Amino acid sequence: MDSSEFLFLKLFTTSGNSIYSFATFIAFLGPLVGITLGFDAINNERSQGTLNRLAAQPIYRDSIINAKFLAGATVILMLTFTLGLFMSGAGLLLIGIPPSGEEVCRIIAYLLLSAVYMSVWLALAIIFSVVCKHAATAALASISIWLFLSLFMDLVASGISNVLFPVEGIQGYGNMMKNYELDLALNRISPYYLFTEAATTILNPSVRSIGIVTMSSVSGAIDAPLPFGQSLLLIWPHLVVMIALAAAGFAIAYVSFMRQEIRA
Repeated sequence: MDSSEFLFLKLFTTSGNSIYSFATFIAFLGPLVGITLGFDAINNERSQGTLNRLAAQPIYRDSIINAKFLAGATVILMLTFTLGLFMSGAGLLLIGIPPSGEEVCRIIAYLLLSAVYMSVWLALAIIFSVVCKHAATAALASISIWLFLSLFMDLVASGISNVLFPVEGIQGYGNMMKNYELDLALNRISPYYLFTEAATTILNPSVRSIGIVTMSSVSGAIDAPLPFGQSLLLIWPHLVVMIALAAAGFAIAYVSFMRQEIRA
């Protein structure tokens, strides 16, 4: 199947003159959903005095922090699939062409990836909600990290790579590969970059590899769209890393909450 036949996927990746594409919108503004759901999850209860009453009930203490994260993750999952279904329904009315089975699989995988991506920021926001006494402080800290990793991480990675492996001068040619590898590794610290790379791969079947592409790797390759299973294998490390980030963030929030004295 030619990549030009994947018209339904272009609904999620095509942008207009004055509006971003759906994928770009989720990548940049999706973290705000997680931050909004998590920045006041604990400290708001503490400031209002309802956390003491909640902890006084005959429930396990860890059920409080578990419910906060699971409730936020459930809202994120429902919101993501609602937006995806709305976008798909609107696209179906506009173009009148139903999606193929592979396109449906790619869209579902992308929506699940988006939900995990937002959950990473939900876990980060809950960490600051547990650590910080005021909701405004937690919100500002979460937004600051979001802006840095989304807007400025690329500049920082490029600057560090150019300092350690300069590409100008006599040794510039020999440092090009090391410069690119370090720049890519530093950028992949950011969940924004991981998600953007994975979303581009899963929504564009013509993307055949991630990272450095050499002549030997493309030699003998068939000029055809990559099957869904192969695209999924390419983004599998990205998905695992984002799940690990969300789990690690929740674990930090969980341990911090369990060690705090909330009845005082």
